[in-house]
Amino acid sequence: MQVSGKVLICDSIDQAGIDSMKRAGLTVDYKPEIKPAELTSSSVKDYDVIIVRSRTKITKEVIDAAANAKIIARVGVGLDNVDVRAAEAKKIRVINAPEAASVAVAELAIGLMISLARSIPRADAEGKRGNWIKKELMGTQLSGKYLGIVGVGNIGRNIGRMAKALRMNLIGYDPYPINREFISETGMIVTDLNTLLESSDFVTCHVPATPETRHMFNAERLAKMKPTAYLVNTSRGEIIDENALYEALKNGKIAGAALDVFEIEPPTNKQLLSLPNLICTPHIGAQTKEAQELASTVIAEKVIQILRGVI
Repeated sequence: MQVSGKVLICDSIDQAGIDSMKRAGLTVDYKPEIKPAELTSSSVKDYDVIIVRSRTKITKEVIDAAANAKIIARVGVGLDNVDVRAAEAKKIRVINAPEAASVAVAELAIGLMISLARSIPRADAEGKRGNWIKKELMGTQLSGKYLGIVGVGNIGRNIGRMAKALRMNLIGYDPYPINREFISETGMIVTDLNTLLESSDFVTCHVPATPETRHMFNAERLAKMKPTAYLVNTSRGEIIDENALYEALKNGKIAGAALDVFEIEPPTNKQLLSLPNLICTPHIGAQTKEAQELASTVIAEKVIQILRGVI
C-alpha cells in the first residue's frame, strides 16, 4: 500500500532507506547540510516527517516550526539530540533504530579493549617512525580477565557474547532488570556499580545520556577502579567527567582509557587528548557500511508503517 507525505532528511544517511521511502510513495527532500536557521523557517511546516542522525538538533523551536510533523526519526541509537518532551506535547511520534548499530558498536568496543591491552596504536605510530620499541610493549591478555559491562542492553549483551568467546568473565550492572536468559547463557555476575568497578579489569559503558548518568564516572567512581584497569566508552561523552579522567590517567589511578565519544565533539580537552594512555576515535561506533544501511532501512520501514497506521 502506497503512502503520501513529505520527508525532510537533515543528515547524511544510507541511500537504501531513501529509496525505500520513495518506492512507498513518499516525497523525500535530502538536505544533509541543512543549517539550524532553515529548520526554524516557515518551510519546515510542509514536512510530515523529519529524519536526523546525530549532527542535527531537534529543539523545541524546530518542533514548534514543524507544525504538520507527525514523526521525528533518528537514524541511530539514543534520542539525546531530540527534545522528546516537546515532541510528545505536540503528539509527534519520536522513533530511532537502536537495534541497527548494536553489532558495530560492540565490535569497536572489543577492538578498543584489545588496542589498550596490547598498545596497538603506540606500536603502530612508533614503528612508522622507525622506533623498534618491542621491550616497552609488554601487554596483557583479555582471556581470563573480568569485563564490567555498565548498561546491559542490546549493545552490552552483544559485547558480553563476544567477550565470552575471548574467554573473559562478565560482571554486569544496569538499573533495569538484565535479561535472565543472557545471564544464564553467559554466566554474568550481576552486581552494583561500585562492586563492578572494584572488581573489573576492563569496564565498558553503554548507557544513554540522561541527568542521572551525567558524570556517572567522576573522580570518586574512577578511584574505585584497579590501577591496572582500563575504561572504554562508546556510549555518550557526558557520562565521563573528562577532567577527572585526565587526573586518573595522568596519575596512574587507572592504566588506560579508550573514548569514542566526548563531552564536546569534536573534543576540545587537549590535555586529555595528549595522554599516551588514552586512545581516541571520532564517534565511529556505528560507522560501518552494514550498520548505516540497516539503520536507514529500519527507520524507513518504521516511518512507512506508522504512516500506514500499522504501528
